[in-house]
Amino acid sequence: MSSREFQERLARRARRAGITIRPELGARLEIYYRLLSTWNKKINLTGLSLSDFSPESLDRLLIEPLVAANHVLPAVTSLLDVGSGGGSPAIPLALALPEINLLMVEAKTRKSVFLREALRALGLTRGDVVTTRFEELLTKPRLHEAHDLLTIRAVRIESRILMSLQAFVRPSGEIFLFRTTAGASGTTAVTPPLAWKASYPLLEQASSLIVLEKRQVGYANRNVSRETLSDSEDR
Repeated sequence: MSSREFQERLARRARRAGITIRPELGARLEIYYRLLSTWNKKINLTGLSLSDFSPESLDRLLIEPLVAANHVLPAVTSLLDVGSGGGSPAIPLALALPEINLLMVEAKTRKSVFLREALRALGLTRGDVVTTRFEELLTKPRLHEAHDLLTIRAVRIESRILMSLQAFVRPSGEIFLFRTTAGASGTTAVTPPLAWKASYPLLEQASSLIVLEKRQVGYANRNVSRETLSDSEDR
């Protein structure tokens, strides 16, 4: 597929989702997608089929993060992505919001190598990768309450995991949970200091974005709710 054909297909998917992609952003998304496709032939970065540039792969890897970018608060300057895998949603989010400082956490070494190469190829100088499990970062005080936004996808969300993840988020910061409607199952309690904020559709009825807010101490006991917060879908 030529670059022109790729951009036309990407633009059509974006219009279906109600968004517009700037030409310069579209060009960088193409670089990322093609790099991901090349590396995916050697190491398993995603279970999606990338070689045929399918609508499903474009939607999941590129369009969903761009729709989610519209819900990022203007004051957000730092993003922590946990279990980054092939780099989505973190890298498309960082491309759409170039002033954000991005830290990706990935436990597998080969995937981390890809993520670093993607950052280099895209000129994302505000991005970095840590090769570790997120639990190990809990021992580093400098990362506690150091991020405005935390994103996570393709990880089963349990209450204990949410309580661990919130340690990285500043008070009034948010956690974005990307999930597919088909892949979601089970109910997880949202407990203080986290509180349910909103749920937004990403692609019609196929996927959604759950937004949790970390409340200030003394305010966190209000509006505690329960909701389906799991997603076992591959990136």
